[in-house]
Amino acid sequence: MTKQLLLGSGLALALLAGCSPKEVILPGERLDLRDGLASAAVTEVNTTRALNAGAPVANADWAQIGGNAQHLMPHPALATSPQLAFVADIGRGDTRHGRLSIDPAVAGGVVYTIDSEAQLVATSTAGARLWAVSMVPAGETVTGIGGGIAIDGGVVYATTGFGEVWALDAATGAVLWRQDLNAAGASAPTVAGNDLFVVARNGRGWAIDKATGQTRWTVTGAGSVSQFGASAPVAVSGDTVVFPFDSGQLVATYRNGGTRKWSSAVVGDRIGRPVGVMSGVSGAPVLSGQTVYAANATGQMSAFDLRTGQIRWTADEGAVGQMWVAGGSIFAVNDINQLIRLDAENGAVIWRVALPDLIEKRFGRSRGAVAHYGPVLAGGQVIVASSDGQLRLFDPVSGAQTGAVSLAKGAASAPVVAGGVLYVVNKDGQLLAFR
Repeated sequence: MTKQLLLGSGLALALLAGCSPKEVILPGERLDLRDGLASAAVTEVNTTRALNAGAPVANADWAQIGGNAQHLMPHPALATSPQLAFVADIGRGDTRHGRLSIDPAVAGGVVYTIDSEAQLVATSTAGARLWAVSMVPAGETVTGIGGGIAIDGGVVYATTGFGEVWALDAATGAVLWRQDLNAAGASAPTVAGNDLFVVARNGRGWAIDKATGQTRWTVTGAGSVSQFGASAPVAVSGDTVVFPFDSGQLVATYRNGGTRKWSSAVVGDRIGRPVGVMSGVSGAPVLSGQTVYAANATGQMSAFDLRTGQIRWTADEGAVGQMWVAGGSIFAVNDINQLIRLDAENGAVIWRVALPDLIEKRFGRSRGAVAHYGPVLAGGQVIVASSDGQLRLFDPVSGAQTGAVSLAKGAASAPVVAGGVLYVVNKDGQLLAFR
């Protein structure tokens, strides 16, 4: 019986196969299914375009993220081929339980840093330690990501991964006040006038009296429980405060009272590339004139009208860190490890340069991705600090690499420039100065 069933089944299949029509091969040219779609490959040619970023300025300070509350720094002066001037210990470097993630800040001839154990250290511009303060609350362990530094009026303002804001005397490290935000992932603080602005992963932003630490007002946006890094810093220009949230939402308020002006968002991913859940605004928004520039880390960048929030253009380029806007151009390290220059007027790519993506070891096996920090435009060059132990310099006009400087142990922060010196923190918890 079994043999009969099998033979019968085989015969039925054979008869069906025999009845199937022959495949018809249609004449004509074969085209890629993706042609004409948004995901289709686009051939680009790097172009050389003059950059009018102005002559380098001998800035004395770099007091907060992006240099100021607009995150729009003038072109700092720096040597064409900066050389290592000193190395100073700032505390604990990268470990299994903590990572360095905070950029240095410079004011009044002192460099301020925070190590992976929430220790705030003041180092002179000659490399000598002046003071150190632990910002770990009693009974807590060193966990959490977030925080940053801003200096104004002889006071250091610092936020931590524990959701606290500190104000300390810049000369001595004495604590002036502390404020518990009860929120994780606090951004680096932004100082403007008498106010201190902070945003956190829970979708809330604060305006704080910088003299007392008391909350003036708050604003609520769309947070994201899937984010695990620090929130992007707030940007301020005139009477407008722009809060970036981890959902990708931007909320603009009036500086006096916090009344909402508009809400918009940076949304979307790079088509055809799998990404994770980090869809929020990835760096501080840059306010240039009446335009807001913001990007996420998954492949989208947009320009918004500062007055209305209306989108002026969107480009399929993300930014993994802080953008640099100068001379009608935007410089950024995008979401696929390329250094790019875009036209600030319309988002068109002027040039792109591939940066190292993976660290290779023997037999071609990768042992980790390369992280790139920056860029900054200083001394007429675009500079990127990388975790593979290189400080790379590029021509802003053409994108051609003009040089590289060894960066011991690899970068763990974005570079900042003040007094003709470039400062960067490495993965071993050291402050490196290049003059």
